[in-house]
Amino acid sequence: MSETHEAAPAPLHFKLVIDCADPQAQADFWAAALHYTAEDNSALIERLLAAGALPGEATVEFHGRLAFRDLVAVRHPQDPFDADSGTGLGRRLLFQRVPEAKTAKNRLHLDVHAGPERRDAEVDTALGASVLREVKEPSGQWVVMADPEGNEFCVQ
Repeated sequence: MSETHEAAPAPLHFKLVIDCADPQAQADFWAAALHYTAEDNSALIERLLAAGALPGEATVEFHGRLAFRDLVAVRHPQDPFDADSGTGLGRRLLFQRVPEAKTAKNRLHLDVHAGPERRDAEVDTALGASVLREVKEPSGQWVVMADPEGNEFCVQ
């Protein structure tokens, strides 16, 4: 009896997309909070504008360069990215503008793993976050926070 071994599918690439009212402000907050880098899509945007595939009102100036008005991503600074588009190819958060405000608790949230020696330093409300509560349990200790638009996250 011969066995058929099918190759396992390659792991899929993904990004976490976060709905928000102000993508640029959220990108600035999370880039600072995670020590990430805001993506520079200006070369792609300039090509799309020149080709007539993107209206000018769909862009804004962000950090001195053209950016999409309704989308901004941040990426881990050591991860690869596509130099042609500026799009990250690794760990990314994409902030997209939506018309409605956040109304309920997140169904998904980020856990920021700073470690016990850095946790207090990373619980920084100067960036616009707020502390919701501190948790101390036999399984661990963390701080539940909210970003400037009220999205919950934990710092462990």
